[in-house]
Amino acid sequence: MKTLKIAALIISFLTAITAYAQTDPAAKVKAANEWVKSRVWAKNLKIKADPSINSVEFMRQYESNKALWDKVFVFLSDSKLATMAPGKYPIDGDNAYAMISTGPPKKLEDVKWESHRKYIDLQYVISGKVKLGMAPVAKATVTEPYSGGRDAANYNVEGKYLTATPKEFFLFFPQDAHRPDIKVDGVDSLKKLVIKIRYRE
Repeated sequence: MKTLKIAALIISFLTAITAYAQTDPAAKVKAANEWVKSRVWAKNLKIKADPSINSVEFMRQYESNKALWDKVFVFLSDSKLATMAPGKYPIDGDNAYAMISTGPPKKLEDVKWESHRKYIDLQYVISGKVKLGMAPVAKATVTEPYSGGRDAANYNVEGKYLTATPKEFFLFFPQDAHRPDIKVDGVDSLKKLVIKIRYRE
């Protein structure tokens, strides 16, 4: 039974890769969505990928550097995250590293829209609950130009807001403006993980 299950996953994965290679954008999106749902990338990770994630870009980045992403997901699946102290943790040199922080969530007006170019942001709420804003950079107005030193630009934009909990992780690529750590009524504390993953053009 287990062999059949593995065979079915492999067939699903190969079908997704074949479809992804097509030039039709709709076929690419469908193939990437199937790939995310198959969880061939997840290994032992129980946490879900939030449906808001750009599946086409996720699949492209993962396939371009599988070894790095596998290290990232091993770190994310660590059962000790809840007890790890705030700080910076190495995953793969400058290619991927993690930062754990604690503190109160922020007021909406105190959080800027941002995006990054060198790194992808994987954001995960270890404990607590916050809102996250998401919007395409292409529709945003720059308020602070990109700085290579802080790998960030800031914006004004209308976006959608999602609730982040310990059940799912989010990925923000260079084309995604995001507005993190916004307070949810009744939730006063937050422990959060951000993993910076080197972006591949």
